[in-house]
Amino acid sequence: MAIAMTGTITGRRRDDTLRTGRQAARRLARRQGLSAPYALPAGFAALFVLGTIAAALNGRLPAIGVLIVSAVIVTVISAVSEVNAAVPLGVIGWLTVIGFSRPPYADLRPTGALAADAAITMAACALAGAVAGWMFRYSQAQVTLESVDRQKARGIDLRRQLAGAALAVAGLPALTALLVAWRGHLNLSDDLLIYLVAVVAITVVGGFWPAVFAAVAASLLLNWYFTAPLHTFTIAEPKNLLALVLFVTVAVAVSSVVHLAARREADAARSAKETASLLALAQTVLGGADTPADVLDHLTASHGGHAELLERVGGRWIRVASSGAADQDANVIRFEVRPDLALEVRGQAASATASLLAGYTAQAVAALDRARLRTQAAQAEALAEGNRMRTALLAAVSHDLRTPLASIKASVSSLRQTDVHWTEEDEADLLANIEQNADRLDALVGNLLDMSRLQTGSLAPFLRAIAVDEVAPVALRGLDGGDALQIVVPDDLPLVRADPGLLERVLANLFSNALRHSPPDSPPALLAREDGDRVVLEVVDHGAGVPGDLKERIFEPFLRLEERSPGVGLGLAVAKGFAEAMGGTIAAVDTAGGGLTMRVTLPAVASGDRAVLGAGQ
Repeated sequence: MAIAMTGTITGRRRDDTLRTGRQAARRLARRQGLSAPYALPAGFAALFVLGTIAAALNGRLPAIGVLIVSAVIVTVISAVSEVNAAVPLGVIGWLTVIGFSRPPYADLRPTGALAADAAITMAACALAGAVAGWMFRYSQAQVTLESVDRQKARGIDLRRQLAGAALAVAGLPALTALLVAWRGHLNLSDDLLIYLVAVVAITVVGGFWPAVFAAVAASLLLNWYFTAPLHTFTIAEPKNLLALVLFVTVAVAVSSVVHLAARREADAARSAKETASLLALAQTVLGGADTPADVLDHLTASHGGHAELLERVGGRWIRVASSGAADQDANVIRFEVRPDLALEVRGQAASATASLLAGYTAQAVAALDRARLRTQAAQAEALAEGNRMRTALLAAVSHDLRTPLASIKASVSSLRQTDVHWTEEDEADLLANIEQNADRLDALVGNLLDMSRLQTGSLAPFLRAIAVDEVAPVALRGLDGGDALQIVVPDDLPLVRADPGLLERVLANLFSNALRHSPPDSPPALLAREDGDRVVLEVVDHGAGVPGDLKERIFEPFLRLEERSPGVGLGLAVAKGFAEAMGGTIAAVDTAGGGLTMRVTLPAVASGDRAVLGAGQ
């Protein structure tokens, strides 16, 4: 039978949720009242002390006095203990009244007016105490229980209890017959010890309640068969009465200790399972599976059932995450962590205790918060990147784009002046300046548009097999000093799978960067080679190089090294984005002897086709 709980656990932090779960468990224990293994020994001892005092007073305590004191003891202990302790308390209270109300004491008289009045009084007191105590605890509780798995509270399952009861029913009569046969060789002390061993054995097998039955039955058997006068419930000698009282008290006390030890062992085993389950959950979360769905998947995989994380949006509960097959007939447990967030579970195994479910609730809520924080951080990063791009674009428009436009306008205005006579050489210089600045403007606008395509995710490369030495010469067109760059491509270099237009833009940006920073006596070069199923393209220059801590950062958009790049800092960022879009990589490494080498790797075409223009230009 599974737990079914409808309640509210409030708290803003995960620790608050776990603490509240433990508090709910303690409230549950308080609501059930004092455990029977504690309450019954105390009640039995009080009633037997009352009987002993009544016998010692020898009639000075009237029968009505014994009845009233017994009624008070039964009522009080029934009120503070769990409900199922009321019945044995009422029975022992009735036996105390009928056995110790008048001489001869310890002579049980179950018939007559006093026995009937005592039975009615004890039943009413036990019932009233149990109901009053239950109602008081219910009013103090903040968790509503619909049903409780009693096995969890007992520590001993029903099968063992039935076995203990069967052992008591069959074993005690057999033991009595054996002791009666050996009556001449044993005294009352021996009989008491043997019965005590039997009661302890029944306790070990069946727990507390079979042991209580066995202790009471054994005391009656001892009284009937082994205390004078025999075959009556009268006890002639006071010392025999004291022995029986001590026997029942010790038997019930030992039964309580054994039962509590079994319960604590079960609690320890259950706590170990809960710890192992939460440890596995923590390992799962630390391993990266830290979404609400992952936490719920772990819960249903470990304890079965169905779980849903719900959020109140606009007055309605919306499912955030769920896991497991839903059983509509199963009872529902709801943990409301916040007024707008709750976890509902149903159909879990008995191992899913309230405190364990509270732990899973805390982890699921924390995972949801982490996921939303990650989303917010990504959105903030995107906004920051957008602001950075807008700032850089503004700088580009105000300076890098404005400068070539101003130069072109000045050259055109000079050529159009009618009052100035320009020589052919001057006109050629002005036209060359216009062309150079127009090319620079075209490159800047092209990089800005390319970066915009990358940022918006609208880039859709068309990959096909192409030869590197078909694209490289095209990428050199329009570059100042492009004739100085050497292209070294082996004749048997495989074709690469790439987009021709994107590869051209990658090489053009790398060529422009290499030509700008290479000394006149050491021109840059493009070196190509095969490396397994990849083709490696290296654009080598012998300039000043780049410090090691900047080799990764030079691919960031708008990063400008003042001593190396007069542009807006988009060339290498565009090259990296295009290379990765084609399934390749790009990295910056040092050139042997000084300088910088940009290494591009692209997937090779898995066929016999090879480059047809192998060149050493």
